[in-house]
Amino acid sequence: MKYVILELIPTSLNPEKGEIIQLSALKINDLNLIDRFDYRIIDSKVPLDSMLDMISYDKDKFVYKDSKEEILNDFINWIEDCKLLIIDNQYTLSYLNDIKNEKESIFNHLNMNYHDNIIDDVINKYHLEPSNYIVDLLYEALIYESNNK
Repeated sequence: MKYVILELIPTSLNPEKGEIIQLSALKINDLNLIDRFDYRIIDSKVPLDSMLDMISYDKDKFVYKDSKEEILNDFINWIEDCKLLIIDNQYTLSYLNDIKNEKESIFNHLNMNYHDNIIDDVINKYHLEPSNYIVDLLYEALIYESNNK
């Protein structure tokens, strides 16, 4: 089965008012990593210094775009018809509203329910090393969960 694990970081809960400042995703086929998608908005479009600090790591590993529309257009082409495993927080679905791919909470596959500190719980449950790349942690957790069924 081919699917995409993704995490996006917006400037607002409302996609009509906010930008996506970072979108990271992993394309997976039967638990094998096929490709990764790491995009950010250009620094001058990030409204708050604190948000800029949040995404200041690994600057050379990201593709930079001028708008969320550019990021989402590239993302739509990249995901093909893959199912999206999302973090079911307050904003992810609304930012992906125009994407027609099937969407499901990744936490259904980890036997967990979303809450504000869910990533800490994932790290603890699966004994993972903390990482700036949430998608990598979720991928590791899926592998662990699959190996222990």
